[in-house]
Amino acid sequence: MAGLRMSVVVSATAFLLGLLFTHWIADSLTLWKSPERQTDARLWTAATYYAVLTHGPPQLLYIYGSVALVGATTILWSLRDGRAGNLMFDGGSIFLYLTALAMYLYSVLPNLSANFTSLPLPFSTTLDAASLPPFPQTLREPTIELASSHLVCSVILTGVLALQAGRWWAEQADVEEDDNDLGAGGQDGDETGVETDRTAEEPQGDLRRREKART
Repeated sequence: MAGLRMSVVVSATAFLLGLLFTHWIADSLTLWKSPERQTDARLWTAATYYAVLTHGPPQLLYIYGSVALVGATTILWSLRDGRAGNLMFDGGSIFLYLTALAMYLYSVLPNLSANFTSLPLPFSTTLDAASLPPFPQTLREPTIELASSHLVCSVILTGVLALQAGRWWAEQADVEEDDNDLGAGGQDGDETGVETDRTAEEPQGDLRRREKART
C-alpha cells in the first residue's frame, strides 16, 4: 500500500512539473537576461504565449486541479501512518507541495488573469522584429515575474520528488536490514537445534556405557 501511495504522489508531482517545464519556451526568453538582451521581440513572444494560456479550454484547468488535489490528498493520507519516516519525508513533501500550489494560486493565476487575458497581441500578421510595437512598460514586470514564479514552482516540486526518492531509499534499507536479521535468526535457531539434539543424545550414550560396564 505504501508503494501505491508513493507512486501516486510521484506521478502527480511529475505531471505538474512537466506542465511547468512546457512554459520554459517562454520563460527562458525573459529569465537571466541582461537589459541589452531583453529585447521587445523576446518580451512580446513570452507575453503572447501567456495570453494563449489564458484563452485555453477551461476543462484543462479542472484536469490540472484534480491531479494536484489527488497528489496533496495522497501525501496527507501517508501521514496517518505515524511512522518516523512518513512524518519526516511526507511532512516535508506536503509542505513543499502546498507551497507550490499556494504560489501558483496566489501569484501565477492572478498575474495571468489581470495582465494577459485582454492583451492586444501584435502577431495577427507576420511581423519582423523591427516592425513590432514597443513593449508596454506596465507588462514588463508582470512578464518577468510570471517566469520567475514558474521557475520557483518547478524547483519546489523537484524537492518533493527528491524527498519521495529519499523515503523510498530509506524503506529499502529497512527492508534489507529486516531480511538480514531474519537470516541471522534462522541460523541461530539451527545452531540451537543442533545443540539440543546433542544434549538429548548424551544421556543415551551414558546409559549404553553403564550397560556395557555391567555386562
